[in-house]
Amino acid sequence: MSARSPDDTRSPPIASRYDDLAAGIRAGDRAALARAITLVESKRADHRMRAQQLLQELLPLTGKAVRLGITGAPGAGKSTTIDALGAHLTGRGHKVAVLAVDPSSTRSGGSILGDKTRMPRLAADERAFIRPSPSSGTLGGVAARTRETMLLCEAAGYDVIIVETVGIGQSETAVADMTDFFLVIVLPGAGDELQGLKKGLIELADMVAVNKADGDNVERARLTAAEYRAALNILAPRSPSWSPPVLAYSALTGKGIAELWATVLEHREKTTAAGEHAARRREQQVQWMRTMLRERLAARLNSDARLRAKLRQAEAQVAAGRLTPALAVEQIARLLGL
Repeated sequence: MSARSPDDTRSPPIASRYDDLAAGIRAGDRAALARAITLVESKRADHRMRAQQLLQELLPLTGKAVRLGITGAPGAGKSTTIDALGAHLTGRGHKVAVLAVDPSSTRSGGSILGDKTRMPRLAADERAFIRPSPSSGTLGGVAARTRETMLLCEAAGYDVIIVETVGIGQSETAVADMTDFFLVIVLPGAGDELQGLKKGLIELADMVAVNKADGDNVERARLTAAEYRAALNILAPRSPSWSPPVLAYSALTGKGIAELWATVLEHREKTTAAGEHAARRREQQVQWMRTMLRERLAARLNSDARLRAKLRQAEAQVAAGRLTPALAVEQIARLLGL
């Protein structure tokens, strides 16, 4: 095969197109980081292989950032809080990456909330990087490749990684399993909301923050904070070295934002001293491996025509009462070689 001429405008092979990504990410090149994230989000087999090679190469540069998960019901002010907190951090020399997992359009699979318009200060900040990622039907609304994206951002020099959940009540556990500190944002005037709040969500929280403590809401926010403190007092904290505090703040005015970040750092200091931080990171790595293994098995079921046909047949027999679910699973497992 003859060599390509300098004027040849054909696209180079995938391998050569991405050979410079690692160097670009090490240099903090935002365009290279964006291309790498697109690569890890791709469903093409050749892209996935190259993405894993890239992640393996960059792995020594990861693991040092503060990983902060933020959740809350729609309207609680998650994006406004992240915008205020991020601006506070970049103003103090930090580099902040925001991985905002959006509900996906059922038609296109794309993000529909437009995170950059909801975080105007960070969108214009050179020390910040915002990546809206469609959930694309992933269980819990968490983008399938959020963990890998987090590693890429760390390798690019971002020392604070914020993961914002969809906030629809299903993604909290997944985000808590990939971050160091899990913040639950609520609104003043808990009332019925507090009574109906999932116990599991509060048990996941490393801190509960009552937003919109400004104007006429200040007293309501104070009372709401007191109610959440009472609720937390009757629950066993998930960390023996940390009791989740409750903070009232205002993302609009910025009052309490510095205290919020100070709490995150205090938690990191205490859990590191107790050895919990490192243990939690190790556990998260194992959980990540298990999640990817489940994804690989599900992908094989979906991609193999023979397996799909057997699965549909088994489902029909189970639905008709001619086959027990357990025996159906055994039959499918045998075909998978399990």
